[in-house]
Amino acid sequence: MRKIILLFIFISCLTWLGCKQDPAFKIGDGHTHTHVDLNIPPGLPPMKIPADNPMTIEGVSLGRKLFYDNILSKNSLMNCGSCHHLETYFVDSNNAFSIGVDGIAGTRNSMPLFNIGYNPTFFWDGGSPSLEAQVLGPITNPVEMHESIENVINKLQQHPQYPTLFNQAFGTDKISSALVFKAIAQFERTMISGNSKFDRYLAGKEPLSLAELRGKDLYLSEKKGDCFHCHSYGSTFTDFEFRNTGLDSIPVDKGRALITRLVTDEGKFKTPSLRNIAFTAPYMHDGRFTTLRQCIEHYNRNFKYTNNLSPELKNIPKNRLNEDEINDLIAFLNTLTDEEFIKNQNLSAP
Repeated sequence: MRKIILLFIFISCLTWLGCKQDPAFKIGDGHTHTHVDLNIPPGLPPMKIPADNPMTIEGVSLGRKLFYDNILSKNSLMNCGSCHHLETYFVDSNNAFSIGVDGIAGTRNSMPLFNIGYNPTFFWDGGSPSLEAQVLGPITNPVEMHESIENVINKLQQHPQYPTLFNQAFGTDKISSALVFKAIAQFERTMISGNSKFDRYLAGKEPLSLAELRGKDLYLSEKKGDCFHCHSYGSTFTDFEFRNTGLDSIPVDKGRALITRLVTDEGKFKTPSLRNIAFTAPYMHDGRFTTLRQCIEHYNRNFKYTNNLSPELKNIPKNRLNEDEINDLIAFLNTLTDEEFIKNQNLSAP
């Protein structure tokens, strides 16, 4: 059995061709680990890695196995990949609400996981402060995996492979929730997307069409699209802030206010990245829009003037974009698609 486990680790290490492997180093446990250099694309900033959870081949490989293992859920019916599909940029494609292990639908749309390592907070309402901490949410949520962390640890500890894999990754075969969270977070930090047509355009490697260039100008125009104030131009294409974008006069889901308990935060949700936006439908926290055109029409003419409406919308007139301009803006948004990302077998189920 030990030979099988070691073979699994060896094969997993070989698959990380997209990540530079630095010389072996020792963590505090005295075990030797192989560091992972994420090789961040030029269009993205450096990623901050927690000092207590350095990226290693062994940790990433373990996190990948856990991410796709049904053992994390009640009755072993689901895994993280059940609602975050690589082929659709780690969203639950075409489903406004994912269905959990008990056949119950959630209340918010699954968020894409690419570039999640850049997020300062997690979930639509920012209810989790770190990538490691957010792992607990889906596991214990009664409408998602509906499992207790105690049961998860017991199942992993009794598994024929996991104690050895944890020992390889963290220098101990005593499995804890903290180590489970660290391993999955390491794998999720490798979900980096930064090779779109837009990125190649910025690098001078590929031109944009006239329609795409017009769309870019609209994106940056304060009198037209005015997209860049929230969806920062370039890099992550989001400022990670929380805003009420006038979806409802009276928000059914209080959003950020459920965390802060502030009335001024009612109906506020995290600004998502626009990278790969053409393939991450449905849109908004409740998946109410199925097309990019519907999203743009909301910001162009359909948003509600709520008490805490985002200032960016309060200060801009409705009906400022005509149909041709909407088409050009969509053309530009399509350039944010990273076709290679979904072909990255390092991110698929092992």
